[in-house]
Amino acid sequence: MVSIITPLYNSEKFVKDTIDCVLSQTFDKWELIIIDDYSSDNTYQIAKNYAETDERIRVYQNTGNKGAAITRNRAVELAEEKYIAYLDGDDFWLPQKLEIQIGLMESKDLQFTHSSYMLIDEDGKSLKKKSIAPGRVTYKDLIKFNWIGTSTVIYNAEILGKQYMPDIRNRQDWACWLRLAKLTDAHFIDMPLVKYRIRENSISSDKVKLIKYHWKIYREIEEFSWLKSIIYLSQNLLTHIRSPKIVELDNN
Repeated sequence: MVSIITPLYNSEKFVKDTIDCVLSQTFDKWELIIIDDYSSDNTYQIAKNYAETDERIRVYQNTGNKGAAITRNRAVELAEEKYIAYLDGDDFWLPQKLEIQIGLMESKDLQFTHSSYMLIDEDGKSLKKKSIAPGRVTYKDLIKFNWIGTSTVIYNAEILGKQYMPDIRNRQDWACWLRLAKLTDAHFIDMPLVKYRIRENSISSDKVKLIKYHWKIYREIEEFSWLKSIIYLSQNLLTHIRSPKIVELDNN
């Protein structure tokens, strides 16, 4: 029913939590496709050990460090199921994530969904914050600001086709969501079904460097004019400063 796409790179500290959260799902019709991006630690071997105990887990390793986009795309190529879901190697899902999300997609005929996520630190401690988004995100909404967390996404590859990420260092996931949003709107599930880990010194934590990736998407991938790119980049930066998609987590 669902192919889970998990890229790994030097994730030995977190990979057990990530794989265990899939094994703990209340929905069990899945395959987990893990691609190790030539880790220099014990990540690959840990994942291989899991694959030896559960035939639904398939583990591969790149011949060199290829980056997140190529690594995810390789897993997508190998995917065999109706739905494609993303789970990064330092995040993890709540046990009912697949049951709730795929259940809604099936019952309401939704082709592209994402959910809220909770923020945790490197040690797994809650930061008492979660993400929010509009109930329906169109391409016009998404081009102004990326409302979608990677590890929350599920889409219907049977209807929308397999969608691949451009080979850029960062924001390749956003570019993929834009491709999907040209085919159908993204529907937001206002339940925090994922725990998203904030890691120090990650690429996405450097807001200044992100500007060049935003510009690359506008100019090279979406092929906007200079003026249009500047306008959207300005809107994007203002929205990031205001941080509208992260709110305090309701204790209830």
